[in-house]
Amino acid sequence: MHTTEIKVRGYHLDVFGHVNNARYLEFLEEARWAIFDDKLDLENLARDGFAFTVVNININYRSPALLYDVLVVETHLAKIGQRSAVLHQHVKKKNGETVVDADVTFVMLETKTQKAAVLEGRLRDSLMRAIEG
Repeated sequence: MHTTEIKVRGYHLDVFGHVNNARYLEFLEEARWAIFDDKLDLENLARDGFAFTVVNININYRSPALLYDVLVVETHLAKIGQRSAVLHQHVKKKNGETVVDADVTFVMLETKTQKAAVLEGRLRDSLMRAIEG
C-alpha cells in the first residue's frame, strides 16, 4: 500500500466550510501521481507508447473534512485484469475516521492505437511492483 498525506487548505473548502466533493477527486489523483513519482517511470512508459488512463471512478463520501485536517490517502491495487486494473483508494483523517473511499479503474492506453493494452509481461510486472510495493 502507498500512502500520501494532504493538508486541507482554505481553497479546498465550499461555502459550508468542508472540503468540496470535487476536490476529493484531486486528492485521489495527487496520491496516484505520488506513486508515479516514487515508483513508476511514466516518462519511460510514454517512450514505450503507453499512457496511464482512468476510465471509471466510483467514490463514496463518508464524512466531511475540514480546514487544516491532515488526510492520509492509502492506495493499493485491488484487482488486475487482462486490460484494466482497479486501485482502491481510502482517504482518512489522522484519527482513522474514513472520509472517502473510491475504486479507480484504469487502463494503460497504447498511444499509437488508442486502445487498452494487454496487461502482461514487463508492463504488468512494473505496475504490480509500483503499486504493491
